[in-house]
Amino acid sequence: MRKLVLYISLFVAATALVSCNAELRRIEKSKDYEAKLAYADKLYGKKKYTAAQGLYESLFQVYKGTDKYEPIYYNYCYCAYKMKDYVQAGFYFKNYLDNFPNSPRATEMDYMQAYCYYKQSPKVQLDQTNTQKAIAALQTFINNYPTSDKVSEANLVIELCRRKLEKKEYNNSELYYNLGYYKAAAISFKSLQRNYPDSDKSDEYKYMAIKAYYQYAKNSIWEKQKERYDDVLSEYLDFADHYPSSKLKGDAEKYYTLAQGNIKTLESYTTTKPERLKKDAKKAEKAADKAEKADRSEKKSKKSEKAVTETKNN
Repeated sequence: MRKLVLYISLFVAATALVSCNAELRRIEKSKDYEAKLAYADKLYGKKKYTAAQGLYESLFQVYKGTDKYEPIYYNYCYCAYKMKDYVQAGFYFKNYLDNFPNSPRATEMDYMQAYCYYKQSPKVQLDQTNTQKAIAALQTFINNYPTSDKVSEANLVIELCRRKLEKKEYNNSELYYNLGYYKAAAISFKSLQRNYPDSDKSDEYKYMAIKAYYQYAKNSIWEKQKERYDDVLSEYLDFADHYPSSKLKGDAEKYYTLAQGNIKTLESYTTTKPERLKKDAKKAEKAADKAEKADRSEKKSKKSEKAVTETKNN
């Protein structure tokens, strides 16, 4: 019984689809433009945007220069938007503004062409050119229409775009640090903190800059270490000045203390540099000789074991 009901439902749906397609083909060929426009509006109301857009486009030359052309083009723009073709939709919204600059809908169209950049904004991991374009276009909209009821929405979208760019920049900075490019990481985290001073993570960015500067100094040749540890000190003092109540202050202070201790060690080391260099060179030479002998011994042992094994097999 259920199968019978299902077959009947499918048959009815297929019949309706064929009937609709037949009617659409008939309307497309018709010279009754009023009927064609009415049918396009009917399809638009039923959210059949692909078919509606085709009919609207066929009526451009018929109604261009008349009062009906603007509402036709208005629906035509939204057909592309509703089909999520945001590239074309943004282009059509802009064309609407060019064709109808004095329209009561001009503000709406200007917002929508900017908003289409936001709809094209990809995931954080991908190129954020459209995100940047969205911010610029929406800011221009706010400047041009400061009293529009869309201003609050535009500001919200700008904030969402900025968060995405912030996340993208943070990921890049973190990648530099994880790969051991500590100087690049420090500069990148400082830039991040400078670009987003109102972020709830700005103290974390500053802390990561301190951490990266410390690792950069630690992994530098000793002649360069002192000046680079000095960067850690200055960055920490700036951190303490701007974020006195940060939960990361204690962790940041640890690097400050370590940097101070390393600077004292380096200053002490400088006074005995010639003797220390000779001792360090001899230690390094002995360690290298020892490692080389161990390596030779291990290879010799492996050869002996291999020879014994081959003898047994024979």
